[in-house]
Amino acid sequence: MVDFSYILTAIGDFLPIVRTVLIISVIFVLFTIFVNSIKKVLLKRTKTKKQKSNVKIFSRIINYSFFVLIVLIAIFSYSGSWSSLGLTVGLLSAAMGWALQKPITGVAAWIMIVTKRPFEIGDRIIIGGVRGDVADITLTHIYLREIGGMATSEESSGRTIMVPNSIMFEQNIINYTLQDDYILDEVVLSVTYESDLDKAKKIGIESAKEILKEFPELKSEPYVRTYFQANGINVHIRYFTHAEKRQETSSKVTQEIFKQISKTKSVEFAYPHTEIVWKQGKK
Repeated sequence: MVDFSYILTAIGDFLPIVRTVLIISVIFVLFTIFVNSIKKVLLKRTKTKKQKSNVKIFSRIINYSFFVLIVLIAIFSYSGSWSSLGLTVGLLSAAMGWALQKPITGVAAWIMIVTKRPFEIGDRIIIGGVRGDVADITLTHIYLREIGGMATSEESSGRTIMVPNSIMFEQNIINYTLQDDYILDEVVLSVTYESDLDKAKKIGIESAKEILKEFPELKSEPYVRTYFQANGINVHIRYFTHAEKRQETSSKVTQEIFKQISKTKSVEFAYPHTEIVWKQGKK
């Protein structure tokens, strides 16, 4: 004969847990919807990359903090006393600290990223040997839109790299765009010793200026550095350009320089070759 009283007692003991889980889930879902709605409104009003990054990270902090809070409240309501709550939390913390050392280190790194702000969403960075644009910063990983990859360039490869937060304490971090979105780049022009060096420098600077009209907010001017080489003189045309358009800009500057030098006879490209100079001796 089935003992229904035992079954009813077991169900009665299990129902509070189910009720608590359901309440937590419903409250957290409703709160997440509320936070996401506010985030969408704020993102529409943001104007800069830094503001967008701040909104996204702050909303994520609110979600995580609220989830931890309601879990603690649920544990307290189920245990019935603050001492039981403290004991439960202490035991859970010890167990998680032992079993989840890497994830906890990752969370610590996430807190460091949020507080110190070594980079923002949208920044172009290098972590160790990985290069990319920061697409997202989560509690455990940083998502990078890879640049270069299979190609020897700094253009987007179309791939996404997930970098564990825990390596933030172990690797150097290089941020291309911490101060602003522009970095220094150069195009090297090699001219012969017989060329008009002043004309070559002028062509290089004017070509860079022509292409950099795309960035009217730039205040710095292109400049030149020259160095002796075995086959001629290297003219380094240096300028600031948008970090994400570095390759595109250098390609356009190179084409413009080639077009302008092709029109002049006083400047010639230097390249490895052999010339035989015949001098007829006196009889």
